[in-house]
Amino acid sequence: MTAVLFVAQRVSAAVLAFAVTVHLITILYAVRGGLTAGEVLERTRDNHWFFAFYVVFVLAVAVHAPIGLRNVLREWTPWHRRSLDVALVVFALLLLIMGFRAAVAVYLPPEVLVG
Repeated sequence: MTAVLFVAQRVSAAVLAFAVTVHLITILYAVRGGLTAGEVLERTRDNHWFFAFYVVFVLAVAVHAPIGLRNVLREWTPWHRRSLDVALVVFALLLLIMGFRAAVAVYLPPEVLVG
């Protein structure tokens, strides 16, 4: 693994440690407070801070997961060619697209998403 990938995975891990902790605390707060999914969405709609937080969360996942998967695949399989890196870049892009869509769906009002 190159030094850049090593540092990128460690930095993204630090971001994820914080983001996952905040995410889980938020879920526990919502559940213990008896909030419904609709009430949670009412609180997240148009909330720039929630949106920014989840975009950073998605970016960290899209960096961290493919690098880790690359290391596992290179160690446990004979797949070491350039095609592995290309496949994992595609995987990272899919994570970005799906994660960003989820963040937008939680942020924007339903009428904007539908119509």
